[in-house]
Parts: sequence; structure tokens; C-alpha cells
Amino acid sequence: MATSSNPPPSPPPPLQLTSLPGRGRALITSRAINPGEVLLTSSPLLLYPSSFSSLSSFCSRCSRSLPSAPLPCPSCHLALFCSHSCLSLSHPHLLCRFLLQNPNRIHPYEQELLFLLSAYSLPPPSFGLLLSLHGHSSSSHREESFAIHSCLSSLILNYSIPSTFSPELTAELLARDRTNSFALMEPFREDDPDSHFKIRAYGVYPDAAFFNHDCLPNACRFDYVDDRNADIVVRAIHEVPEGREVCISYFPVNWTFKERQRRLLEDYGFRCECDRCRVEIEWKEDEMEEDEEDNNGDFPHAYFFVRFMCDRENCGGTLAPLPPSPDGMVSDVMECNVCGRMRKEEDVDEDDDVDGDEDMLDE
Repeated sequence: MATSSNPPPSPPPPLQLTSLPGRGRALITSRAINPGEVLLTSSPLLLYPSSFSSLSSFCSRCSRSLPSAPLPCPSCHLALFCSHSCLSLSHPHLLCRFLLQNPNRIHPYEQELLFLLSAYSLPPPSFGLLLSLHGHSSSSHREESFAIHSCLSSLILNYSIPSTFSPELTAELLARDRTNSFALMEPFREDDPDSHFKIRAYGVYPDAAFFNHDCLPNACRFDYVDDRNADIVVRAIHEVPEGREVCISYFPVNWTFKERQRRLLEDYGFRCECDRCRVEIEWKEDEMEEDEEDNNGDFPHAYFFVRFMCDRENCGGTLAPLPPSPDGMVSDVMECNVCGRMRKEEDVDEDDDVDGDEDMLDE
């Protein structure tokens, strides 16, 4: 029998968008997922610097670390680029004009201004996509948004701005940023243990915005800005059955119950009722901190912390296996999504008493 020269069929997409009761839009698995499998690679709709000071360290187009001889913007001379390609693509026109006319760059609401100057520079299709994303805004957020809009109006009074520019639209944009932006961290450096806490830029990734939150996620996101580009990659932390919702954590998994609930309520407008939170709500704060630090068997989710949380001091990152090989072999190398540290699975301390907790990951 002649051997077919046709390539083997590609596996179906790992995720599908659906609506879940009490969860809204959600991403669920369309088939069984292997540990480390890439679930999503997403490019930013909008990328903006974390601060005015970061302009001197990172490319104003792609956010890579700048080379020793960066290329300046020919208009504002303050934005710098890592290559001729990025220079040709330039950076948001309103931000460029702002930098040209405000060289001291000392203003309140620094991060919000950088976002708005970038957002209002988007072409209409991208601007519409940004507004189509979910956004949460409380009464205090709206009051602050109007103050930010007033500040922005005074700074771009003579600029070419959209005809729809208004306090209400500014508030809507800030709500989208608050709910959907991902932080891109500075590269980890051994000589600066706090480097992985510093943010180089923020990005809005519409596809990744569909991931809901869980305090014990089954996926986590990685970025490789200096090595590749500003795309984010979401990988499975462990096996995920078909039909299960895929969730990420919106912040480090080692935050306390109170810290997590406060952040979720303020920025996303909901209280978390995941399995972990239903356990921890009954604990006193000192008992919770002691159990999470010790990773002992009294903590019902100790297995997750031992196997999937980076043990580098003050990191707080989540570990996921490297992607499987082309033939489907699961990797035994775990990568931290914050500091980038690699470790073999067998390096996990086998003396920790976490027997039986692995089953909780599939409940």
C-alpha cells in the first residue's frame, strides 16, 4: 500500500469561547490539555510605557530593552527605538506631541495619561475593539476619571483629538485599561533581586481578556519581550480535562485572602468564591499566612504551592512545564513566569507532606 504524503491532521484548537452561569464569557477546553501546552499566543492591541522614566530604557514601539545606541524619534527626540523597523512604525502620535510640548514630563496621573494618550491615538477599528472589552468602574473610579480627563484636556488642548473626546469616554477607556491590561515586567537580574517587580510597559490583549480569574489557576501567562516580541503566551500548568474552564490568576498566587479579595473588588467588581477562597474565608489571618508559608499538609491546597509556585525568595511566580515536544512528550522542566528560573520536577522537595492533594487540581 502506498504511503500517503499528506501531513497528519492538526489537533483542534485547545480553547473555545462560551458563556457560563455566574461567570459570564469564559474559555473552556475543547479537548484534554497536556501540562505546558500553549493555549494562547496573543499580540497587544495597545502597548504603552509604564512611566515617563521607562522611555530611556525600553523601546517606545516594542518595549524591548534598548541597545547601547538607540534611535531617537525625529519629532519629539525623547522616545527611543531599538531598531530602524521600530523607528519606522513610530509610537502614538498624541504621546509624541505631548512629549514634544511637555519636556519636563512631571504630571499627576502618570500611568493613566500614558494610557490615554496611546488609546486616543488608535485608529478607529482598534479604538472600537478596545471599547468592546468589558470594563469595571465604581463611583470613586468615575470621579477620579473626570479629574484625569480635566488634566488631559489641559495638556492636549491644541492637539488633534477625536471628535468624541469627552469625560464619559475617558472614563470608559480607563475602565477598559483597569480591567484588561497586563503588565510586562523588566528582565530579572541577579544583581537586582527586585528587578522582576518593576514594570516596563502595559499591554491590552483582547484575546487574553477572556480568561477569568481563579486563585488556584490551571494556566499562567509568560512574556518574552527581549527574546521575541511583546506577545504573551498562556500555557497550561497541569493537565486539564476536556470541557473545563481555563483560568489564570490576575495577581501573584501567594497573596493573602484579604489582598486578593480587595484587588478583585476594586479593579474587577466581584468577590472571588473559588475553592481556595471558600476554605480561606474561615481562617484567621495569622493562621492563613503560617500555613501558606510552611506549605504543610494542614493547608488543603499545599500541593499547588509546593509544585507550582517558584521558591525563589520574594518572587511569587507560578511554574508551568515547558511546551511539550512535537511528538507530544511532556517536559519535566518547569519555568517561572516571573523570574524565568528553570527547575526539574524532581527538584521538588519530596519530604513535603502533600500526599493526596494532587487530586484537588481536577475537582
